[in-house]
Amino acid sequence: MPSSRLLGHLAEHAVRRSGSVALVHADREVTYGELSGLVERYAADLAALGVTPDRPVCVPAHKSVETVALLIACFTVGAGVLVPSAELGPDALRTACEQARCSHVLTAGPDGPPAATAVAAAEPAGFEPVDPSRTRILFTTSGSTGTPKIVPVPESAFDRFAEWATKRFGLTADDVSLAYAPFNFDLSLLDVWVFLRLGARVVLVDPAAGADGNRLRRLAHDHGVTFVQGVPLLYQLLTEDADATFPARAVVFTGEALPYRLLPRIARAFPRARFYNVFGCTETNDSFIHEVDPATAGPRIPIGRPIDGVDAVLVHDDGTTVEGPGTGELLVRTPFQTTGYLQTSLNDKAFVPAPDGGGPFYRTGDVATRDADGSFVLEGRRDFQVKVRGIRTNVLEVEAVLAAHPDVEAVAVVAVPDVAAGHRLHAEVERKPGSGLTSLTLRSHGARTLPRHAIPSTIRVGDVPLPRTPTGKPDRKLIKHTVMEGAD
Repeated sequence: MPSSRLLGHLAEHAVRRSGSVALVHADREVTYGELSGLVERYAADLAALGVTPDRPVCVPAHKSVETVALLIACFTVGAGVLVPSAELGPDALRTACEQARCSHVLTAGPDGPPAATAVAAAEPAGFEPVDPSRTRILFTTSGSTGTPKIVPVPESAFDRFAEWATKRFGLTADDVSLAYAPFNFDLSLLDVWVFLRLGARVVLVDPAAGADGNRLRRLAHDHGVTFVQGVPLLYQLLTEDADATFPARAVVFTGEALPYRLLPRIARAFPRARFYNVFGCTETNDSFIHEVDPATAGPRIPIGRPIDGVDAVLVHDDGTTVEGPGTGELLVRTPFQTTGYLQTSLNDKAFVPAPDGGGPFYRTGDVATRDADGSFVLEGRRDFQVKVRGIRTNVLEVEAVLAAHPDVEAVAVVAVPDVAAGHRLHAEVERKPGSGLTSLTLRSHGARTLPRHAIPSTIRVGDVPLPRTPTGKPDRKLIKHTVMEGAD
C-alpha cells in the first residue's frame, strides 16, 4: 500500500501468483492477475484525469475490491492518497481535502472508470504539503469534531511494520486474513496490506456483514481464515454460536479492552490459535503486544511489553519520568509512526522531543501502569476520549457539533459502557424555548459532519435544564448514572 516496495511485490505476484486469489468480497473472488489488470486500467484512467504526484487525491474508504485496486493505482502513478471514512460528512470531507491539497475525490464502482470530483486548488496555512516520495497514504483520526486530524504514514514506516508483523505472526502466502476493520483504520495496514504484500488472501468484510454474526461465521469458515484481528465486537459476533469453531492460528485483540467474559468463548471457538493483545494508536501503529493464555488470564489483560524497536516511558503529571514500576501517562516512540500531523500546530501538544536526541515520543493520552516485570497495563484515558467500536472518540468534540444546532440551548454527551461496542454515546439535550427540535432532527444535523460511530446512539431532547455541578458545568456523572440506571 503506502510503499514502492509493496508495488514491487504486487507486480511479482501478478506474474508468479497470477491465478491465486488475492481478494474475496461477498461472493466474488479476484486473483492477483485480475487485480493487476484492474489496477492498470485505473492507472490509465487516473492519467487521463490529470492525476499526478504534484497533488494528493482523496479515496473514501468504501469496502470493495475496486477501492483496493484504485488505491494501488494511485500509488502506481505516484500520488499520495487521503483515505477518510466513507461515512464522513460532506462538510468535513471537503475541509479534509482542502487541508491535504487534494486534486480529486475518487470512487470506484463495479463498472467503468472511477467517478471523479475535482477539488479546487488550495494553499491552507499551517498545513504541510504531502511529499509523495516519502508518503503514499494519509489516514485520519476519528473525526469527532467533523474535521479529523490527517496522519501521514511514511513509506519506510509501513515497510518496517510489514517486516515486523510478518515475522512476529509467522505469516506466509498461504495465510488468509479476515479484514474486518475499515480501510481508513490503521488496522488495515496489517490485515489487508501486509497480506497483499505477501501474496496471501484477504477476505473483505462488507459493512453490511459487519454486525451479522451468521455471515461473519460463514466467511471465516468458507474461506479457511487463518488470521483474525479486530475489536471485541467482532469476537462477540463470531462466538454467539457456542458450537462454532474456526481454523485460525493467530487471533489478535485490539482497539479497546477485551471483556474478560469473552475469553472462554474465544478459546473454544479458536482451538488451534495463539492469542495476542495488541495496543497502538493511529499516530504510532502497533506499540505493545502480549500473548494471552485464556486458561490463566485475569480480568485485566495487559497490553504487555513494547514490540521490537519501540521505546515507552511513563510520565507524572508534572512531566517527570516514572522510574521503575509505577503509573503515569504513556508516551511511545515506534519505528512505524508518523512524522507528525499535517496540521503542524497540533504537533507540539502531541509529540514530545526525546531526551536522547532521537525521534519524538507520542503522547498517547492513556494512563498505564508498569509492573515490576516490565509489563504494562492500561488504566484509562487522561481526558474525555473513549473508544466507540474501537475508534477513539472525544465526547466534548461531539458535544460541540451538536451544540452548533441553532435550536440547542445546552447539551452534554456521556459515554456509557456497552457490552458490544465498548462504549456508546448518549446525548442529553436542552432545546431552546419554543423550538420544535427533535432527536431525529439533531441526529441528522450531527450526521452532516460526524462519522457514524460518533453519532450518539441515544439522544434525549427536552425542555428541562441540564443538571449542573456547583461550578455550573453539566453534571455528566449524574447524567451517566441516570442513563445507566434507566438501561437496567
